[in-house]
Amino acid sequence: MAEFRIATDLVAAENDKRAAALKSDYEALGATLSRRGVDIEAVTKKVSEFFVAVPSWGVGTGGTRFARFPGTGEPRGIFDKLDDCAVIQQLTRATPKVSLHIPWDKADVKELKAKGEALGLGFDAMNSNTFSDAPGQAHSYKFGSLSHVDAATRAQAVEHNIECIEIGKALGSKALTVWIGDGSNFPGQSNFTKAFERYLAAMADIYKALPDDWRLFSEHKMYEPAFYSTIVQDWGTNYLIAQTLGPKAHCLVDLGHHAPNTNIEMIVARLIQFGKLGGFHFNDSKYGDDDLDAGAIEPYRLFLVFNELVDAERRGVNDFNPAHMIDQSHNVTDPIESLISSANEIRRAYAQALIVDRKALAEYQDANDALMASETLKRAYRADVEPILAEARRRAGGAIDPVATYRASGYRQKVAGERPASVGGSGGII
Repeated sequence: MAEFRIATDLVAAENDKRAAALKSDYEALGATLSRRGVDIEAVTKKVSEFFVAVPSWGVGTGGTRFARFPGTGEPRGIFDKLDDCAVIQQLTRATPKVSLHIPWDKADVKELKAKGEALGLGFDAMNSNTFSDAPGQAHSYKFGSLSHVDAATRAQAVEHNIECIEIGKALGSKALTVWIGDGSNFPGQSNFTKAFERYLAAMADIYKALPDDWRLFSEHKMYEPAFYSTIVQDWGTNYLIAQTLGPKAHCLVDLGHHAPNTNIEMIVARLIQFGKLGGFHFNDSKYGDDDLDAGAIEPYRLFLVFNELVDAERRGVNDFNPAHMIDQSHNVTDPIESLISSANEIRRAYAQALIVDRKALAEYQDANDALMASETLKRAYRADVEPILAEARRRAGGAIDPVATYRASGYRQKVAGERPASVGGSGGII
C-alpha cells in the first residue's frame, strides 16, 4: 500500500461534507446526459482511466527571465519533489506518474525507484537538459548542443541523452523527450541547413540507443532562448525529424509553444493522420511559451484538442497511444494547487469531448451545416461535467474537492517548517 502524505481520515472527512451534494449533482447530470443518449457511467469510467504525468520540476516555484521569487516550503531535491507529486496523485487520482528531468533530478537510481514505489508513483518520459550548463561539464551549450558547430560539444549532448535513457530503463520509463534551445539570435549567425544537418545526425545517434519498446519525442518551440531562429521551430520541422529518424520517433506538442491564434487542434489532427503524434505537454499561454496552468486562458481550445483525440480513439486509429504530461511554471501560485487544477482541467476537456454527439456532428459536417456543427461541439463544451470528475476522484479514493482538501490538510505549512527557505533573486525556471 502506498504511503500517504495527507491523512486519509482528513480526506474522508472532507469528502463527507460534500458527498450529498455530489450525489445530487451526479444524478441530475446523469439524467440530462441520458436524454442525449449518453451513459454517465460509461463516461465516468473513461475519465477515471485517463491519466496525465506531472513534471518533477513543476512542484517548485518557477521564474521569469528577470527574477524568481521562491515559494514557501519549496522542495530541496527530487525526493521532496516526489513527496509533493504524491500529494497531487493522492487527491486527484489522475497523476500516477512523474516525469524526471536530468541532471536536475539525478540521484541514486535504486533510491529513486524505492521512493516512487513507496509513494505509489511510477516514472513517465525522461527529459534531458542540454539547454543549460551543468556544473563541471567540459563544453558549454551557450551556442547550442545537438546542433553545435563543435563535434565534441555535440558528442557531450548525445552522451547526456543516452545517460537519460539508461536512468529511465532502470526506473521503468519508456520514452525520452528531447527539447533543445539551439538556434541563433542574429541573421547570419548560423547556417540554417548545416545546423539542422548536425542536429539530425546527433538525434540519429540518440535514436540508435533507444530500446525497442521506447519512443523518442522531439518538441518544437518557435522561440526562446534563441530569438532569431530556432532549430525545431514548428510542427512541420518536428514532423520532418520524426519521419527522418524512424518509427520510434514522434512529435510532442506543447500547447504553449505556438504563436497566438495557431490552430493547434489541426496540427494534432495532422500528426494523428500520419502516425506521428507522440504526446502532449499541457499548459496554457497568452502571448507565448508555457507559464500558465492548463485551461487558464483558452479552455475551449483545450477541449478542441481533446475532440480530435477522442475522434481518433473512436475511429480506432492504429497504434494510437499519445503520452500526456503537464509542463508549466508557477510564479504566483502554490505549485501543488496549480498542478491539481491543471490535472482537473485536462480531465474536464476529455470528459466534454466524450459527450460530443459524434453522429450528429458527422451529419452536419457532411451537409456543410457550419452553424450546427459548431453548436454540436459547443453543447458538449458548455456541459458542467464537474460531477463526473469529482465522482471519478471519489471512487478512486481521492478528494471530491482536491484544492479545498489540500488547504484543509495544512500540508504547505507543514513542509515549510521542514524545508529551509530558498534564496530568491535569480532568473529563469528551477
